[in-house]
Amino acid sequence: MLFQIFKDILHLFYPNTCCCCEQHLRYHETLLCVLCRHDLPYSYFSKHKNNAMEQAFYGRLPIASATSLFLFQQQGTAQKLIHALKYKNRTEIGDFVGELLYSEMTKSKRFEPFDCIIPVPLHQKKLKKRGYNQLTTFGNCLAKNFNIPYSPDVLIKTNASKSQTKKIRWDRFKNAATKFMLTDHRAFENKHVLLIDDVMTTGATLEACCQTLLQTKQIKLSIATIAYTD
Repeated sequence: MLFQIFKDILHLFYPNTCCCCEQHLRYHETLLCVLCRHDLPYSYFSKHKNNAMEQAFYGRLPIASATSLFLFQQQGTAQKLIHALKYKNRTEIGDFVGELLYSEMTKSKRFEPFDCIIPVPLHQKKLKKRGYNQLTTFGNCLAKNFNIPYSPDVLIKTNASKSQTKKIRWDRFKNAATKFMLTDHRAFENKHVLLIDDVMTTGATLEACCQTLLQTKQIKLSIATIAYTD
């Protein structure tokens, strides 16, 4: 009883609101209200081989598989959720989407076992400015569920690119001459690596990461993102 009273008083000063619509959450709701949760645009890519994301890499990368949890739409629920994760320090969203994607991937039974998970890295300047990598909780959640290591420090971004949030699709592709390097070329030898990112738009950044990782002998690559832009 005392705990509930304290919780009610706390909510008066720090209201618990939906990450997407910012409406007050009911007691049984977490992160998202019922309406926004119902509005989440699932892609269902994990169920289907040769899905749109895998097709996007045909002829570009020799990947084993690719999937994304949501379809990204401007001003849509997925965009608002990722924006809160990326810019509002709502890192708990990473756990939320990690659990959802893990459930979809394991239910599909079409993914070969992974040996480790690595994120698309942030440049140190951007990491210092933001204070965190938005992929950390997402990656750690997947790694914990798959019972494999999460390795955020082996793939390094070597040039600081400007934010691409407001760039059109072609400009993003042209400006994605992002350079990466491996700190240990033997770290992923004979391993199946799951590369993760928040949103795939042109795929140029993911492709640049994969090209660097493919310098490793006998590596197998798969890709997973929170959202995919058609």
